[in-house]
Amino acid sequence: MLIQNVFVLAGLSVSFYCCAQEKNKSAKIFTDTFNLDSCSFSTTGRNQFFILEPGYQLTLEGKEDNEATKLVITVLDETKKVGNIETRVVEENESVNGQTVEISRNYFAFCQQTNSIFYFGEEVDNYKNGKIINHEGAWLAEGKNKPGLMMAGQPEVGYRYYQEIAPGIAMDRAEIISIGEEIKTSAGSWENCLAIEETTPLSPKEKEYKMYAPGIGLIKDGNLLLVKYGFAK
Repeated sequence: MLIQNVFVLAGLSVSFYCCAQEKNKSAKIFTDTFNLDSCSFSTTGRNQFFILEPGYQLTLEGKEDNEATKLVITVLDETKKVGNIETRVVEENESVNGQTVEISRNYFAFCQQTNSIFYFGEEVDNYKNGKIINHEGAWLAEGKNKPGLMMAGQPEVGYRYYQEIAPGIAMDRAEIISIGEEIKTSAGSWENCLAIEETTPLSPKEKEYKMYAPGIGLIKDGNLLLVKYGFAK
């Protein structure tokens, strides 16, 4: 059956649906349709938990599977048009034991009416032994694919939404589980942090947790913690 609901978040009318069987009434419903026609998009902007300004950079480090892992996220001075929307390019460079394993170019745009950041796709280069082996996970919000929500302008606990909407390729979704966390890393200490649980129907058993600090952005990604932030010189 189709379960359909409509509500208002941060001044933006949002509708969503989820296919479910009557016997599974406990299934979580995630927003997957956004009233983007109400947005005037910009390639630059920021809200409480996400900074989309050229030169801004976050560096996170930690151990995953007992291997030293580093993630560098940089807002580039580049834009890309996806459909009829001009987006900002954000590069993510992940390395393990000093060797690059993935470089992605992510496409975001800022909704001026709601301060929300929307996700319009990514190009992905996956590496092994210094060579590109595939582009798994790449998608664009064109054709049957649709933009997802990366960060709501006014996040609320319990809100669930799709970050990526590319059926069969990328279907990451998020649930806000707290907006009152405290965390300390080598880069500083923060209060009133946003905690998000990420899942995907493509791998139902997998869960990831991220935390965002006010005025900073991503400070925890799984086992990785923020070690450096600011505008790159």
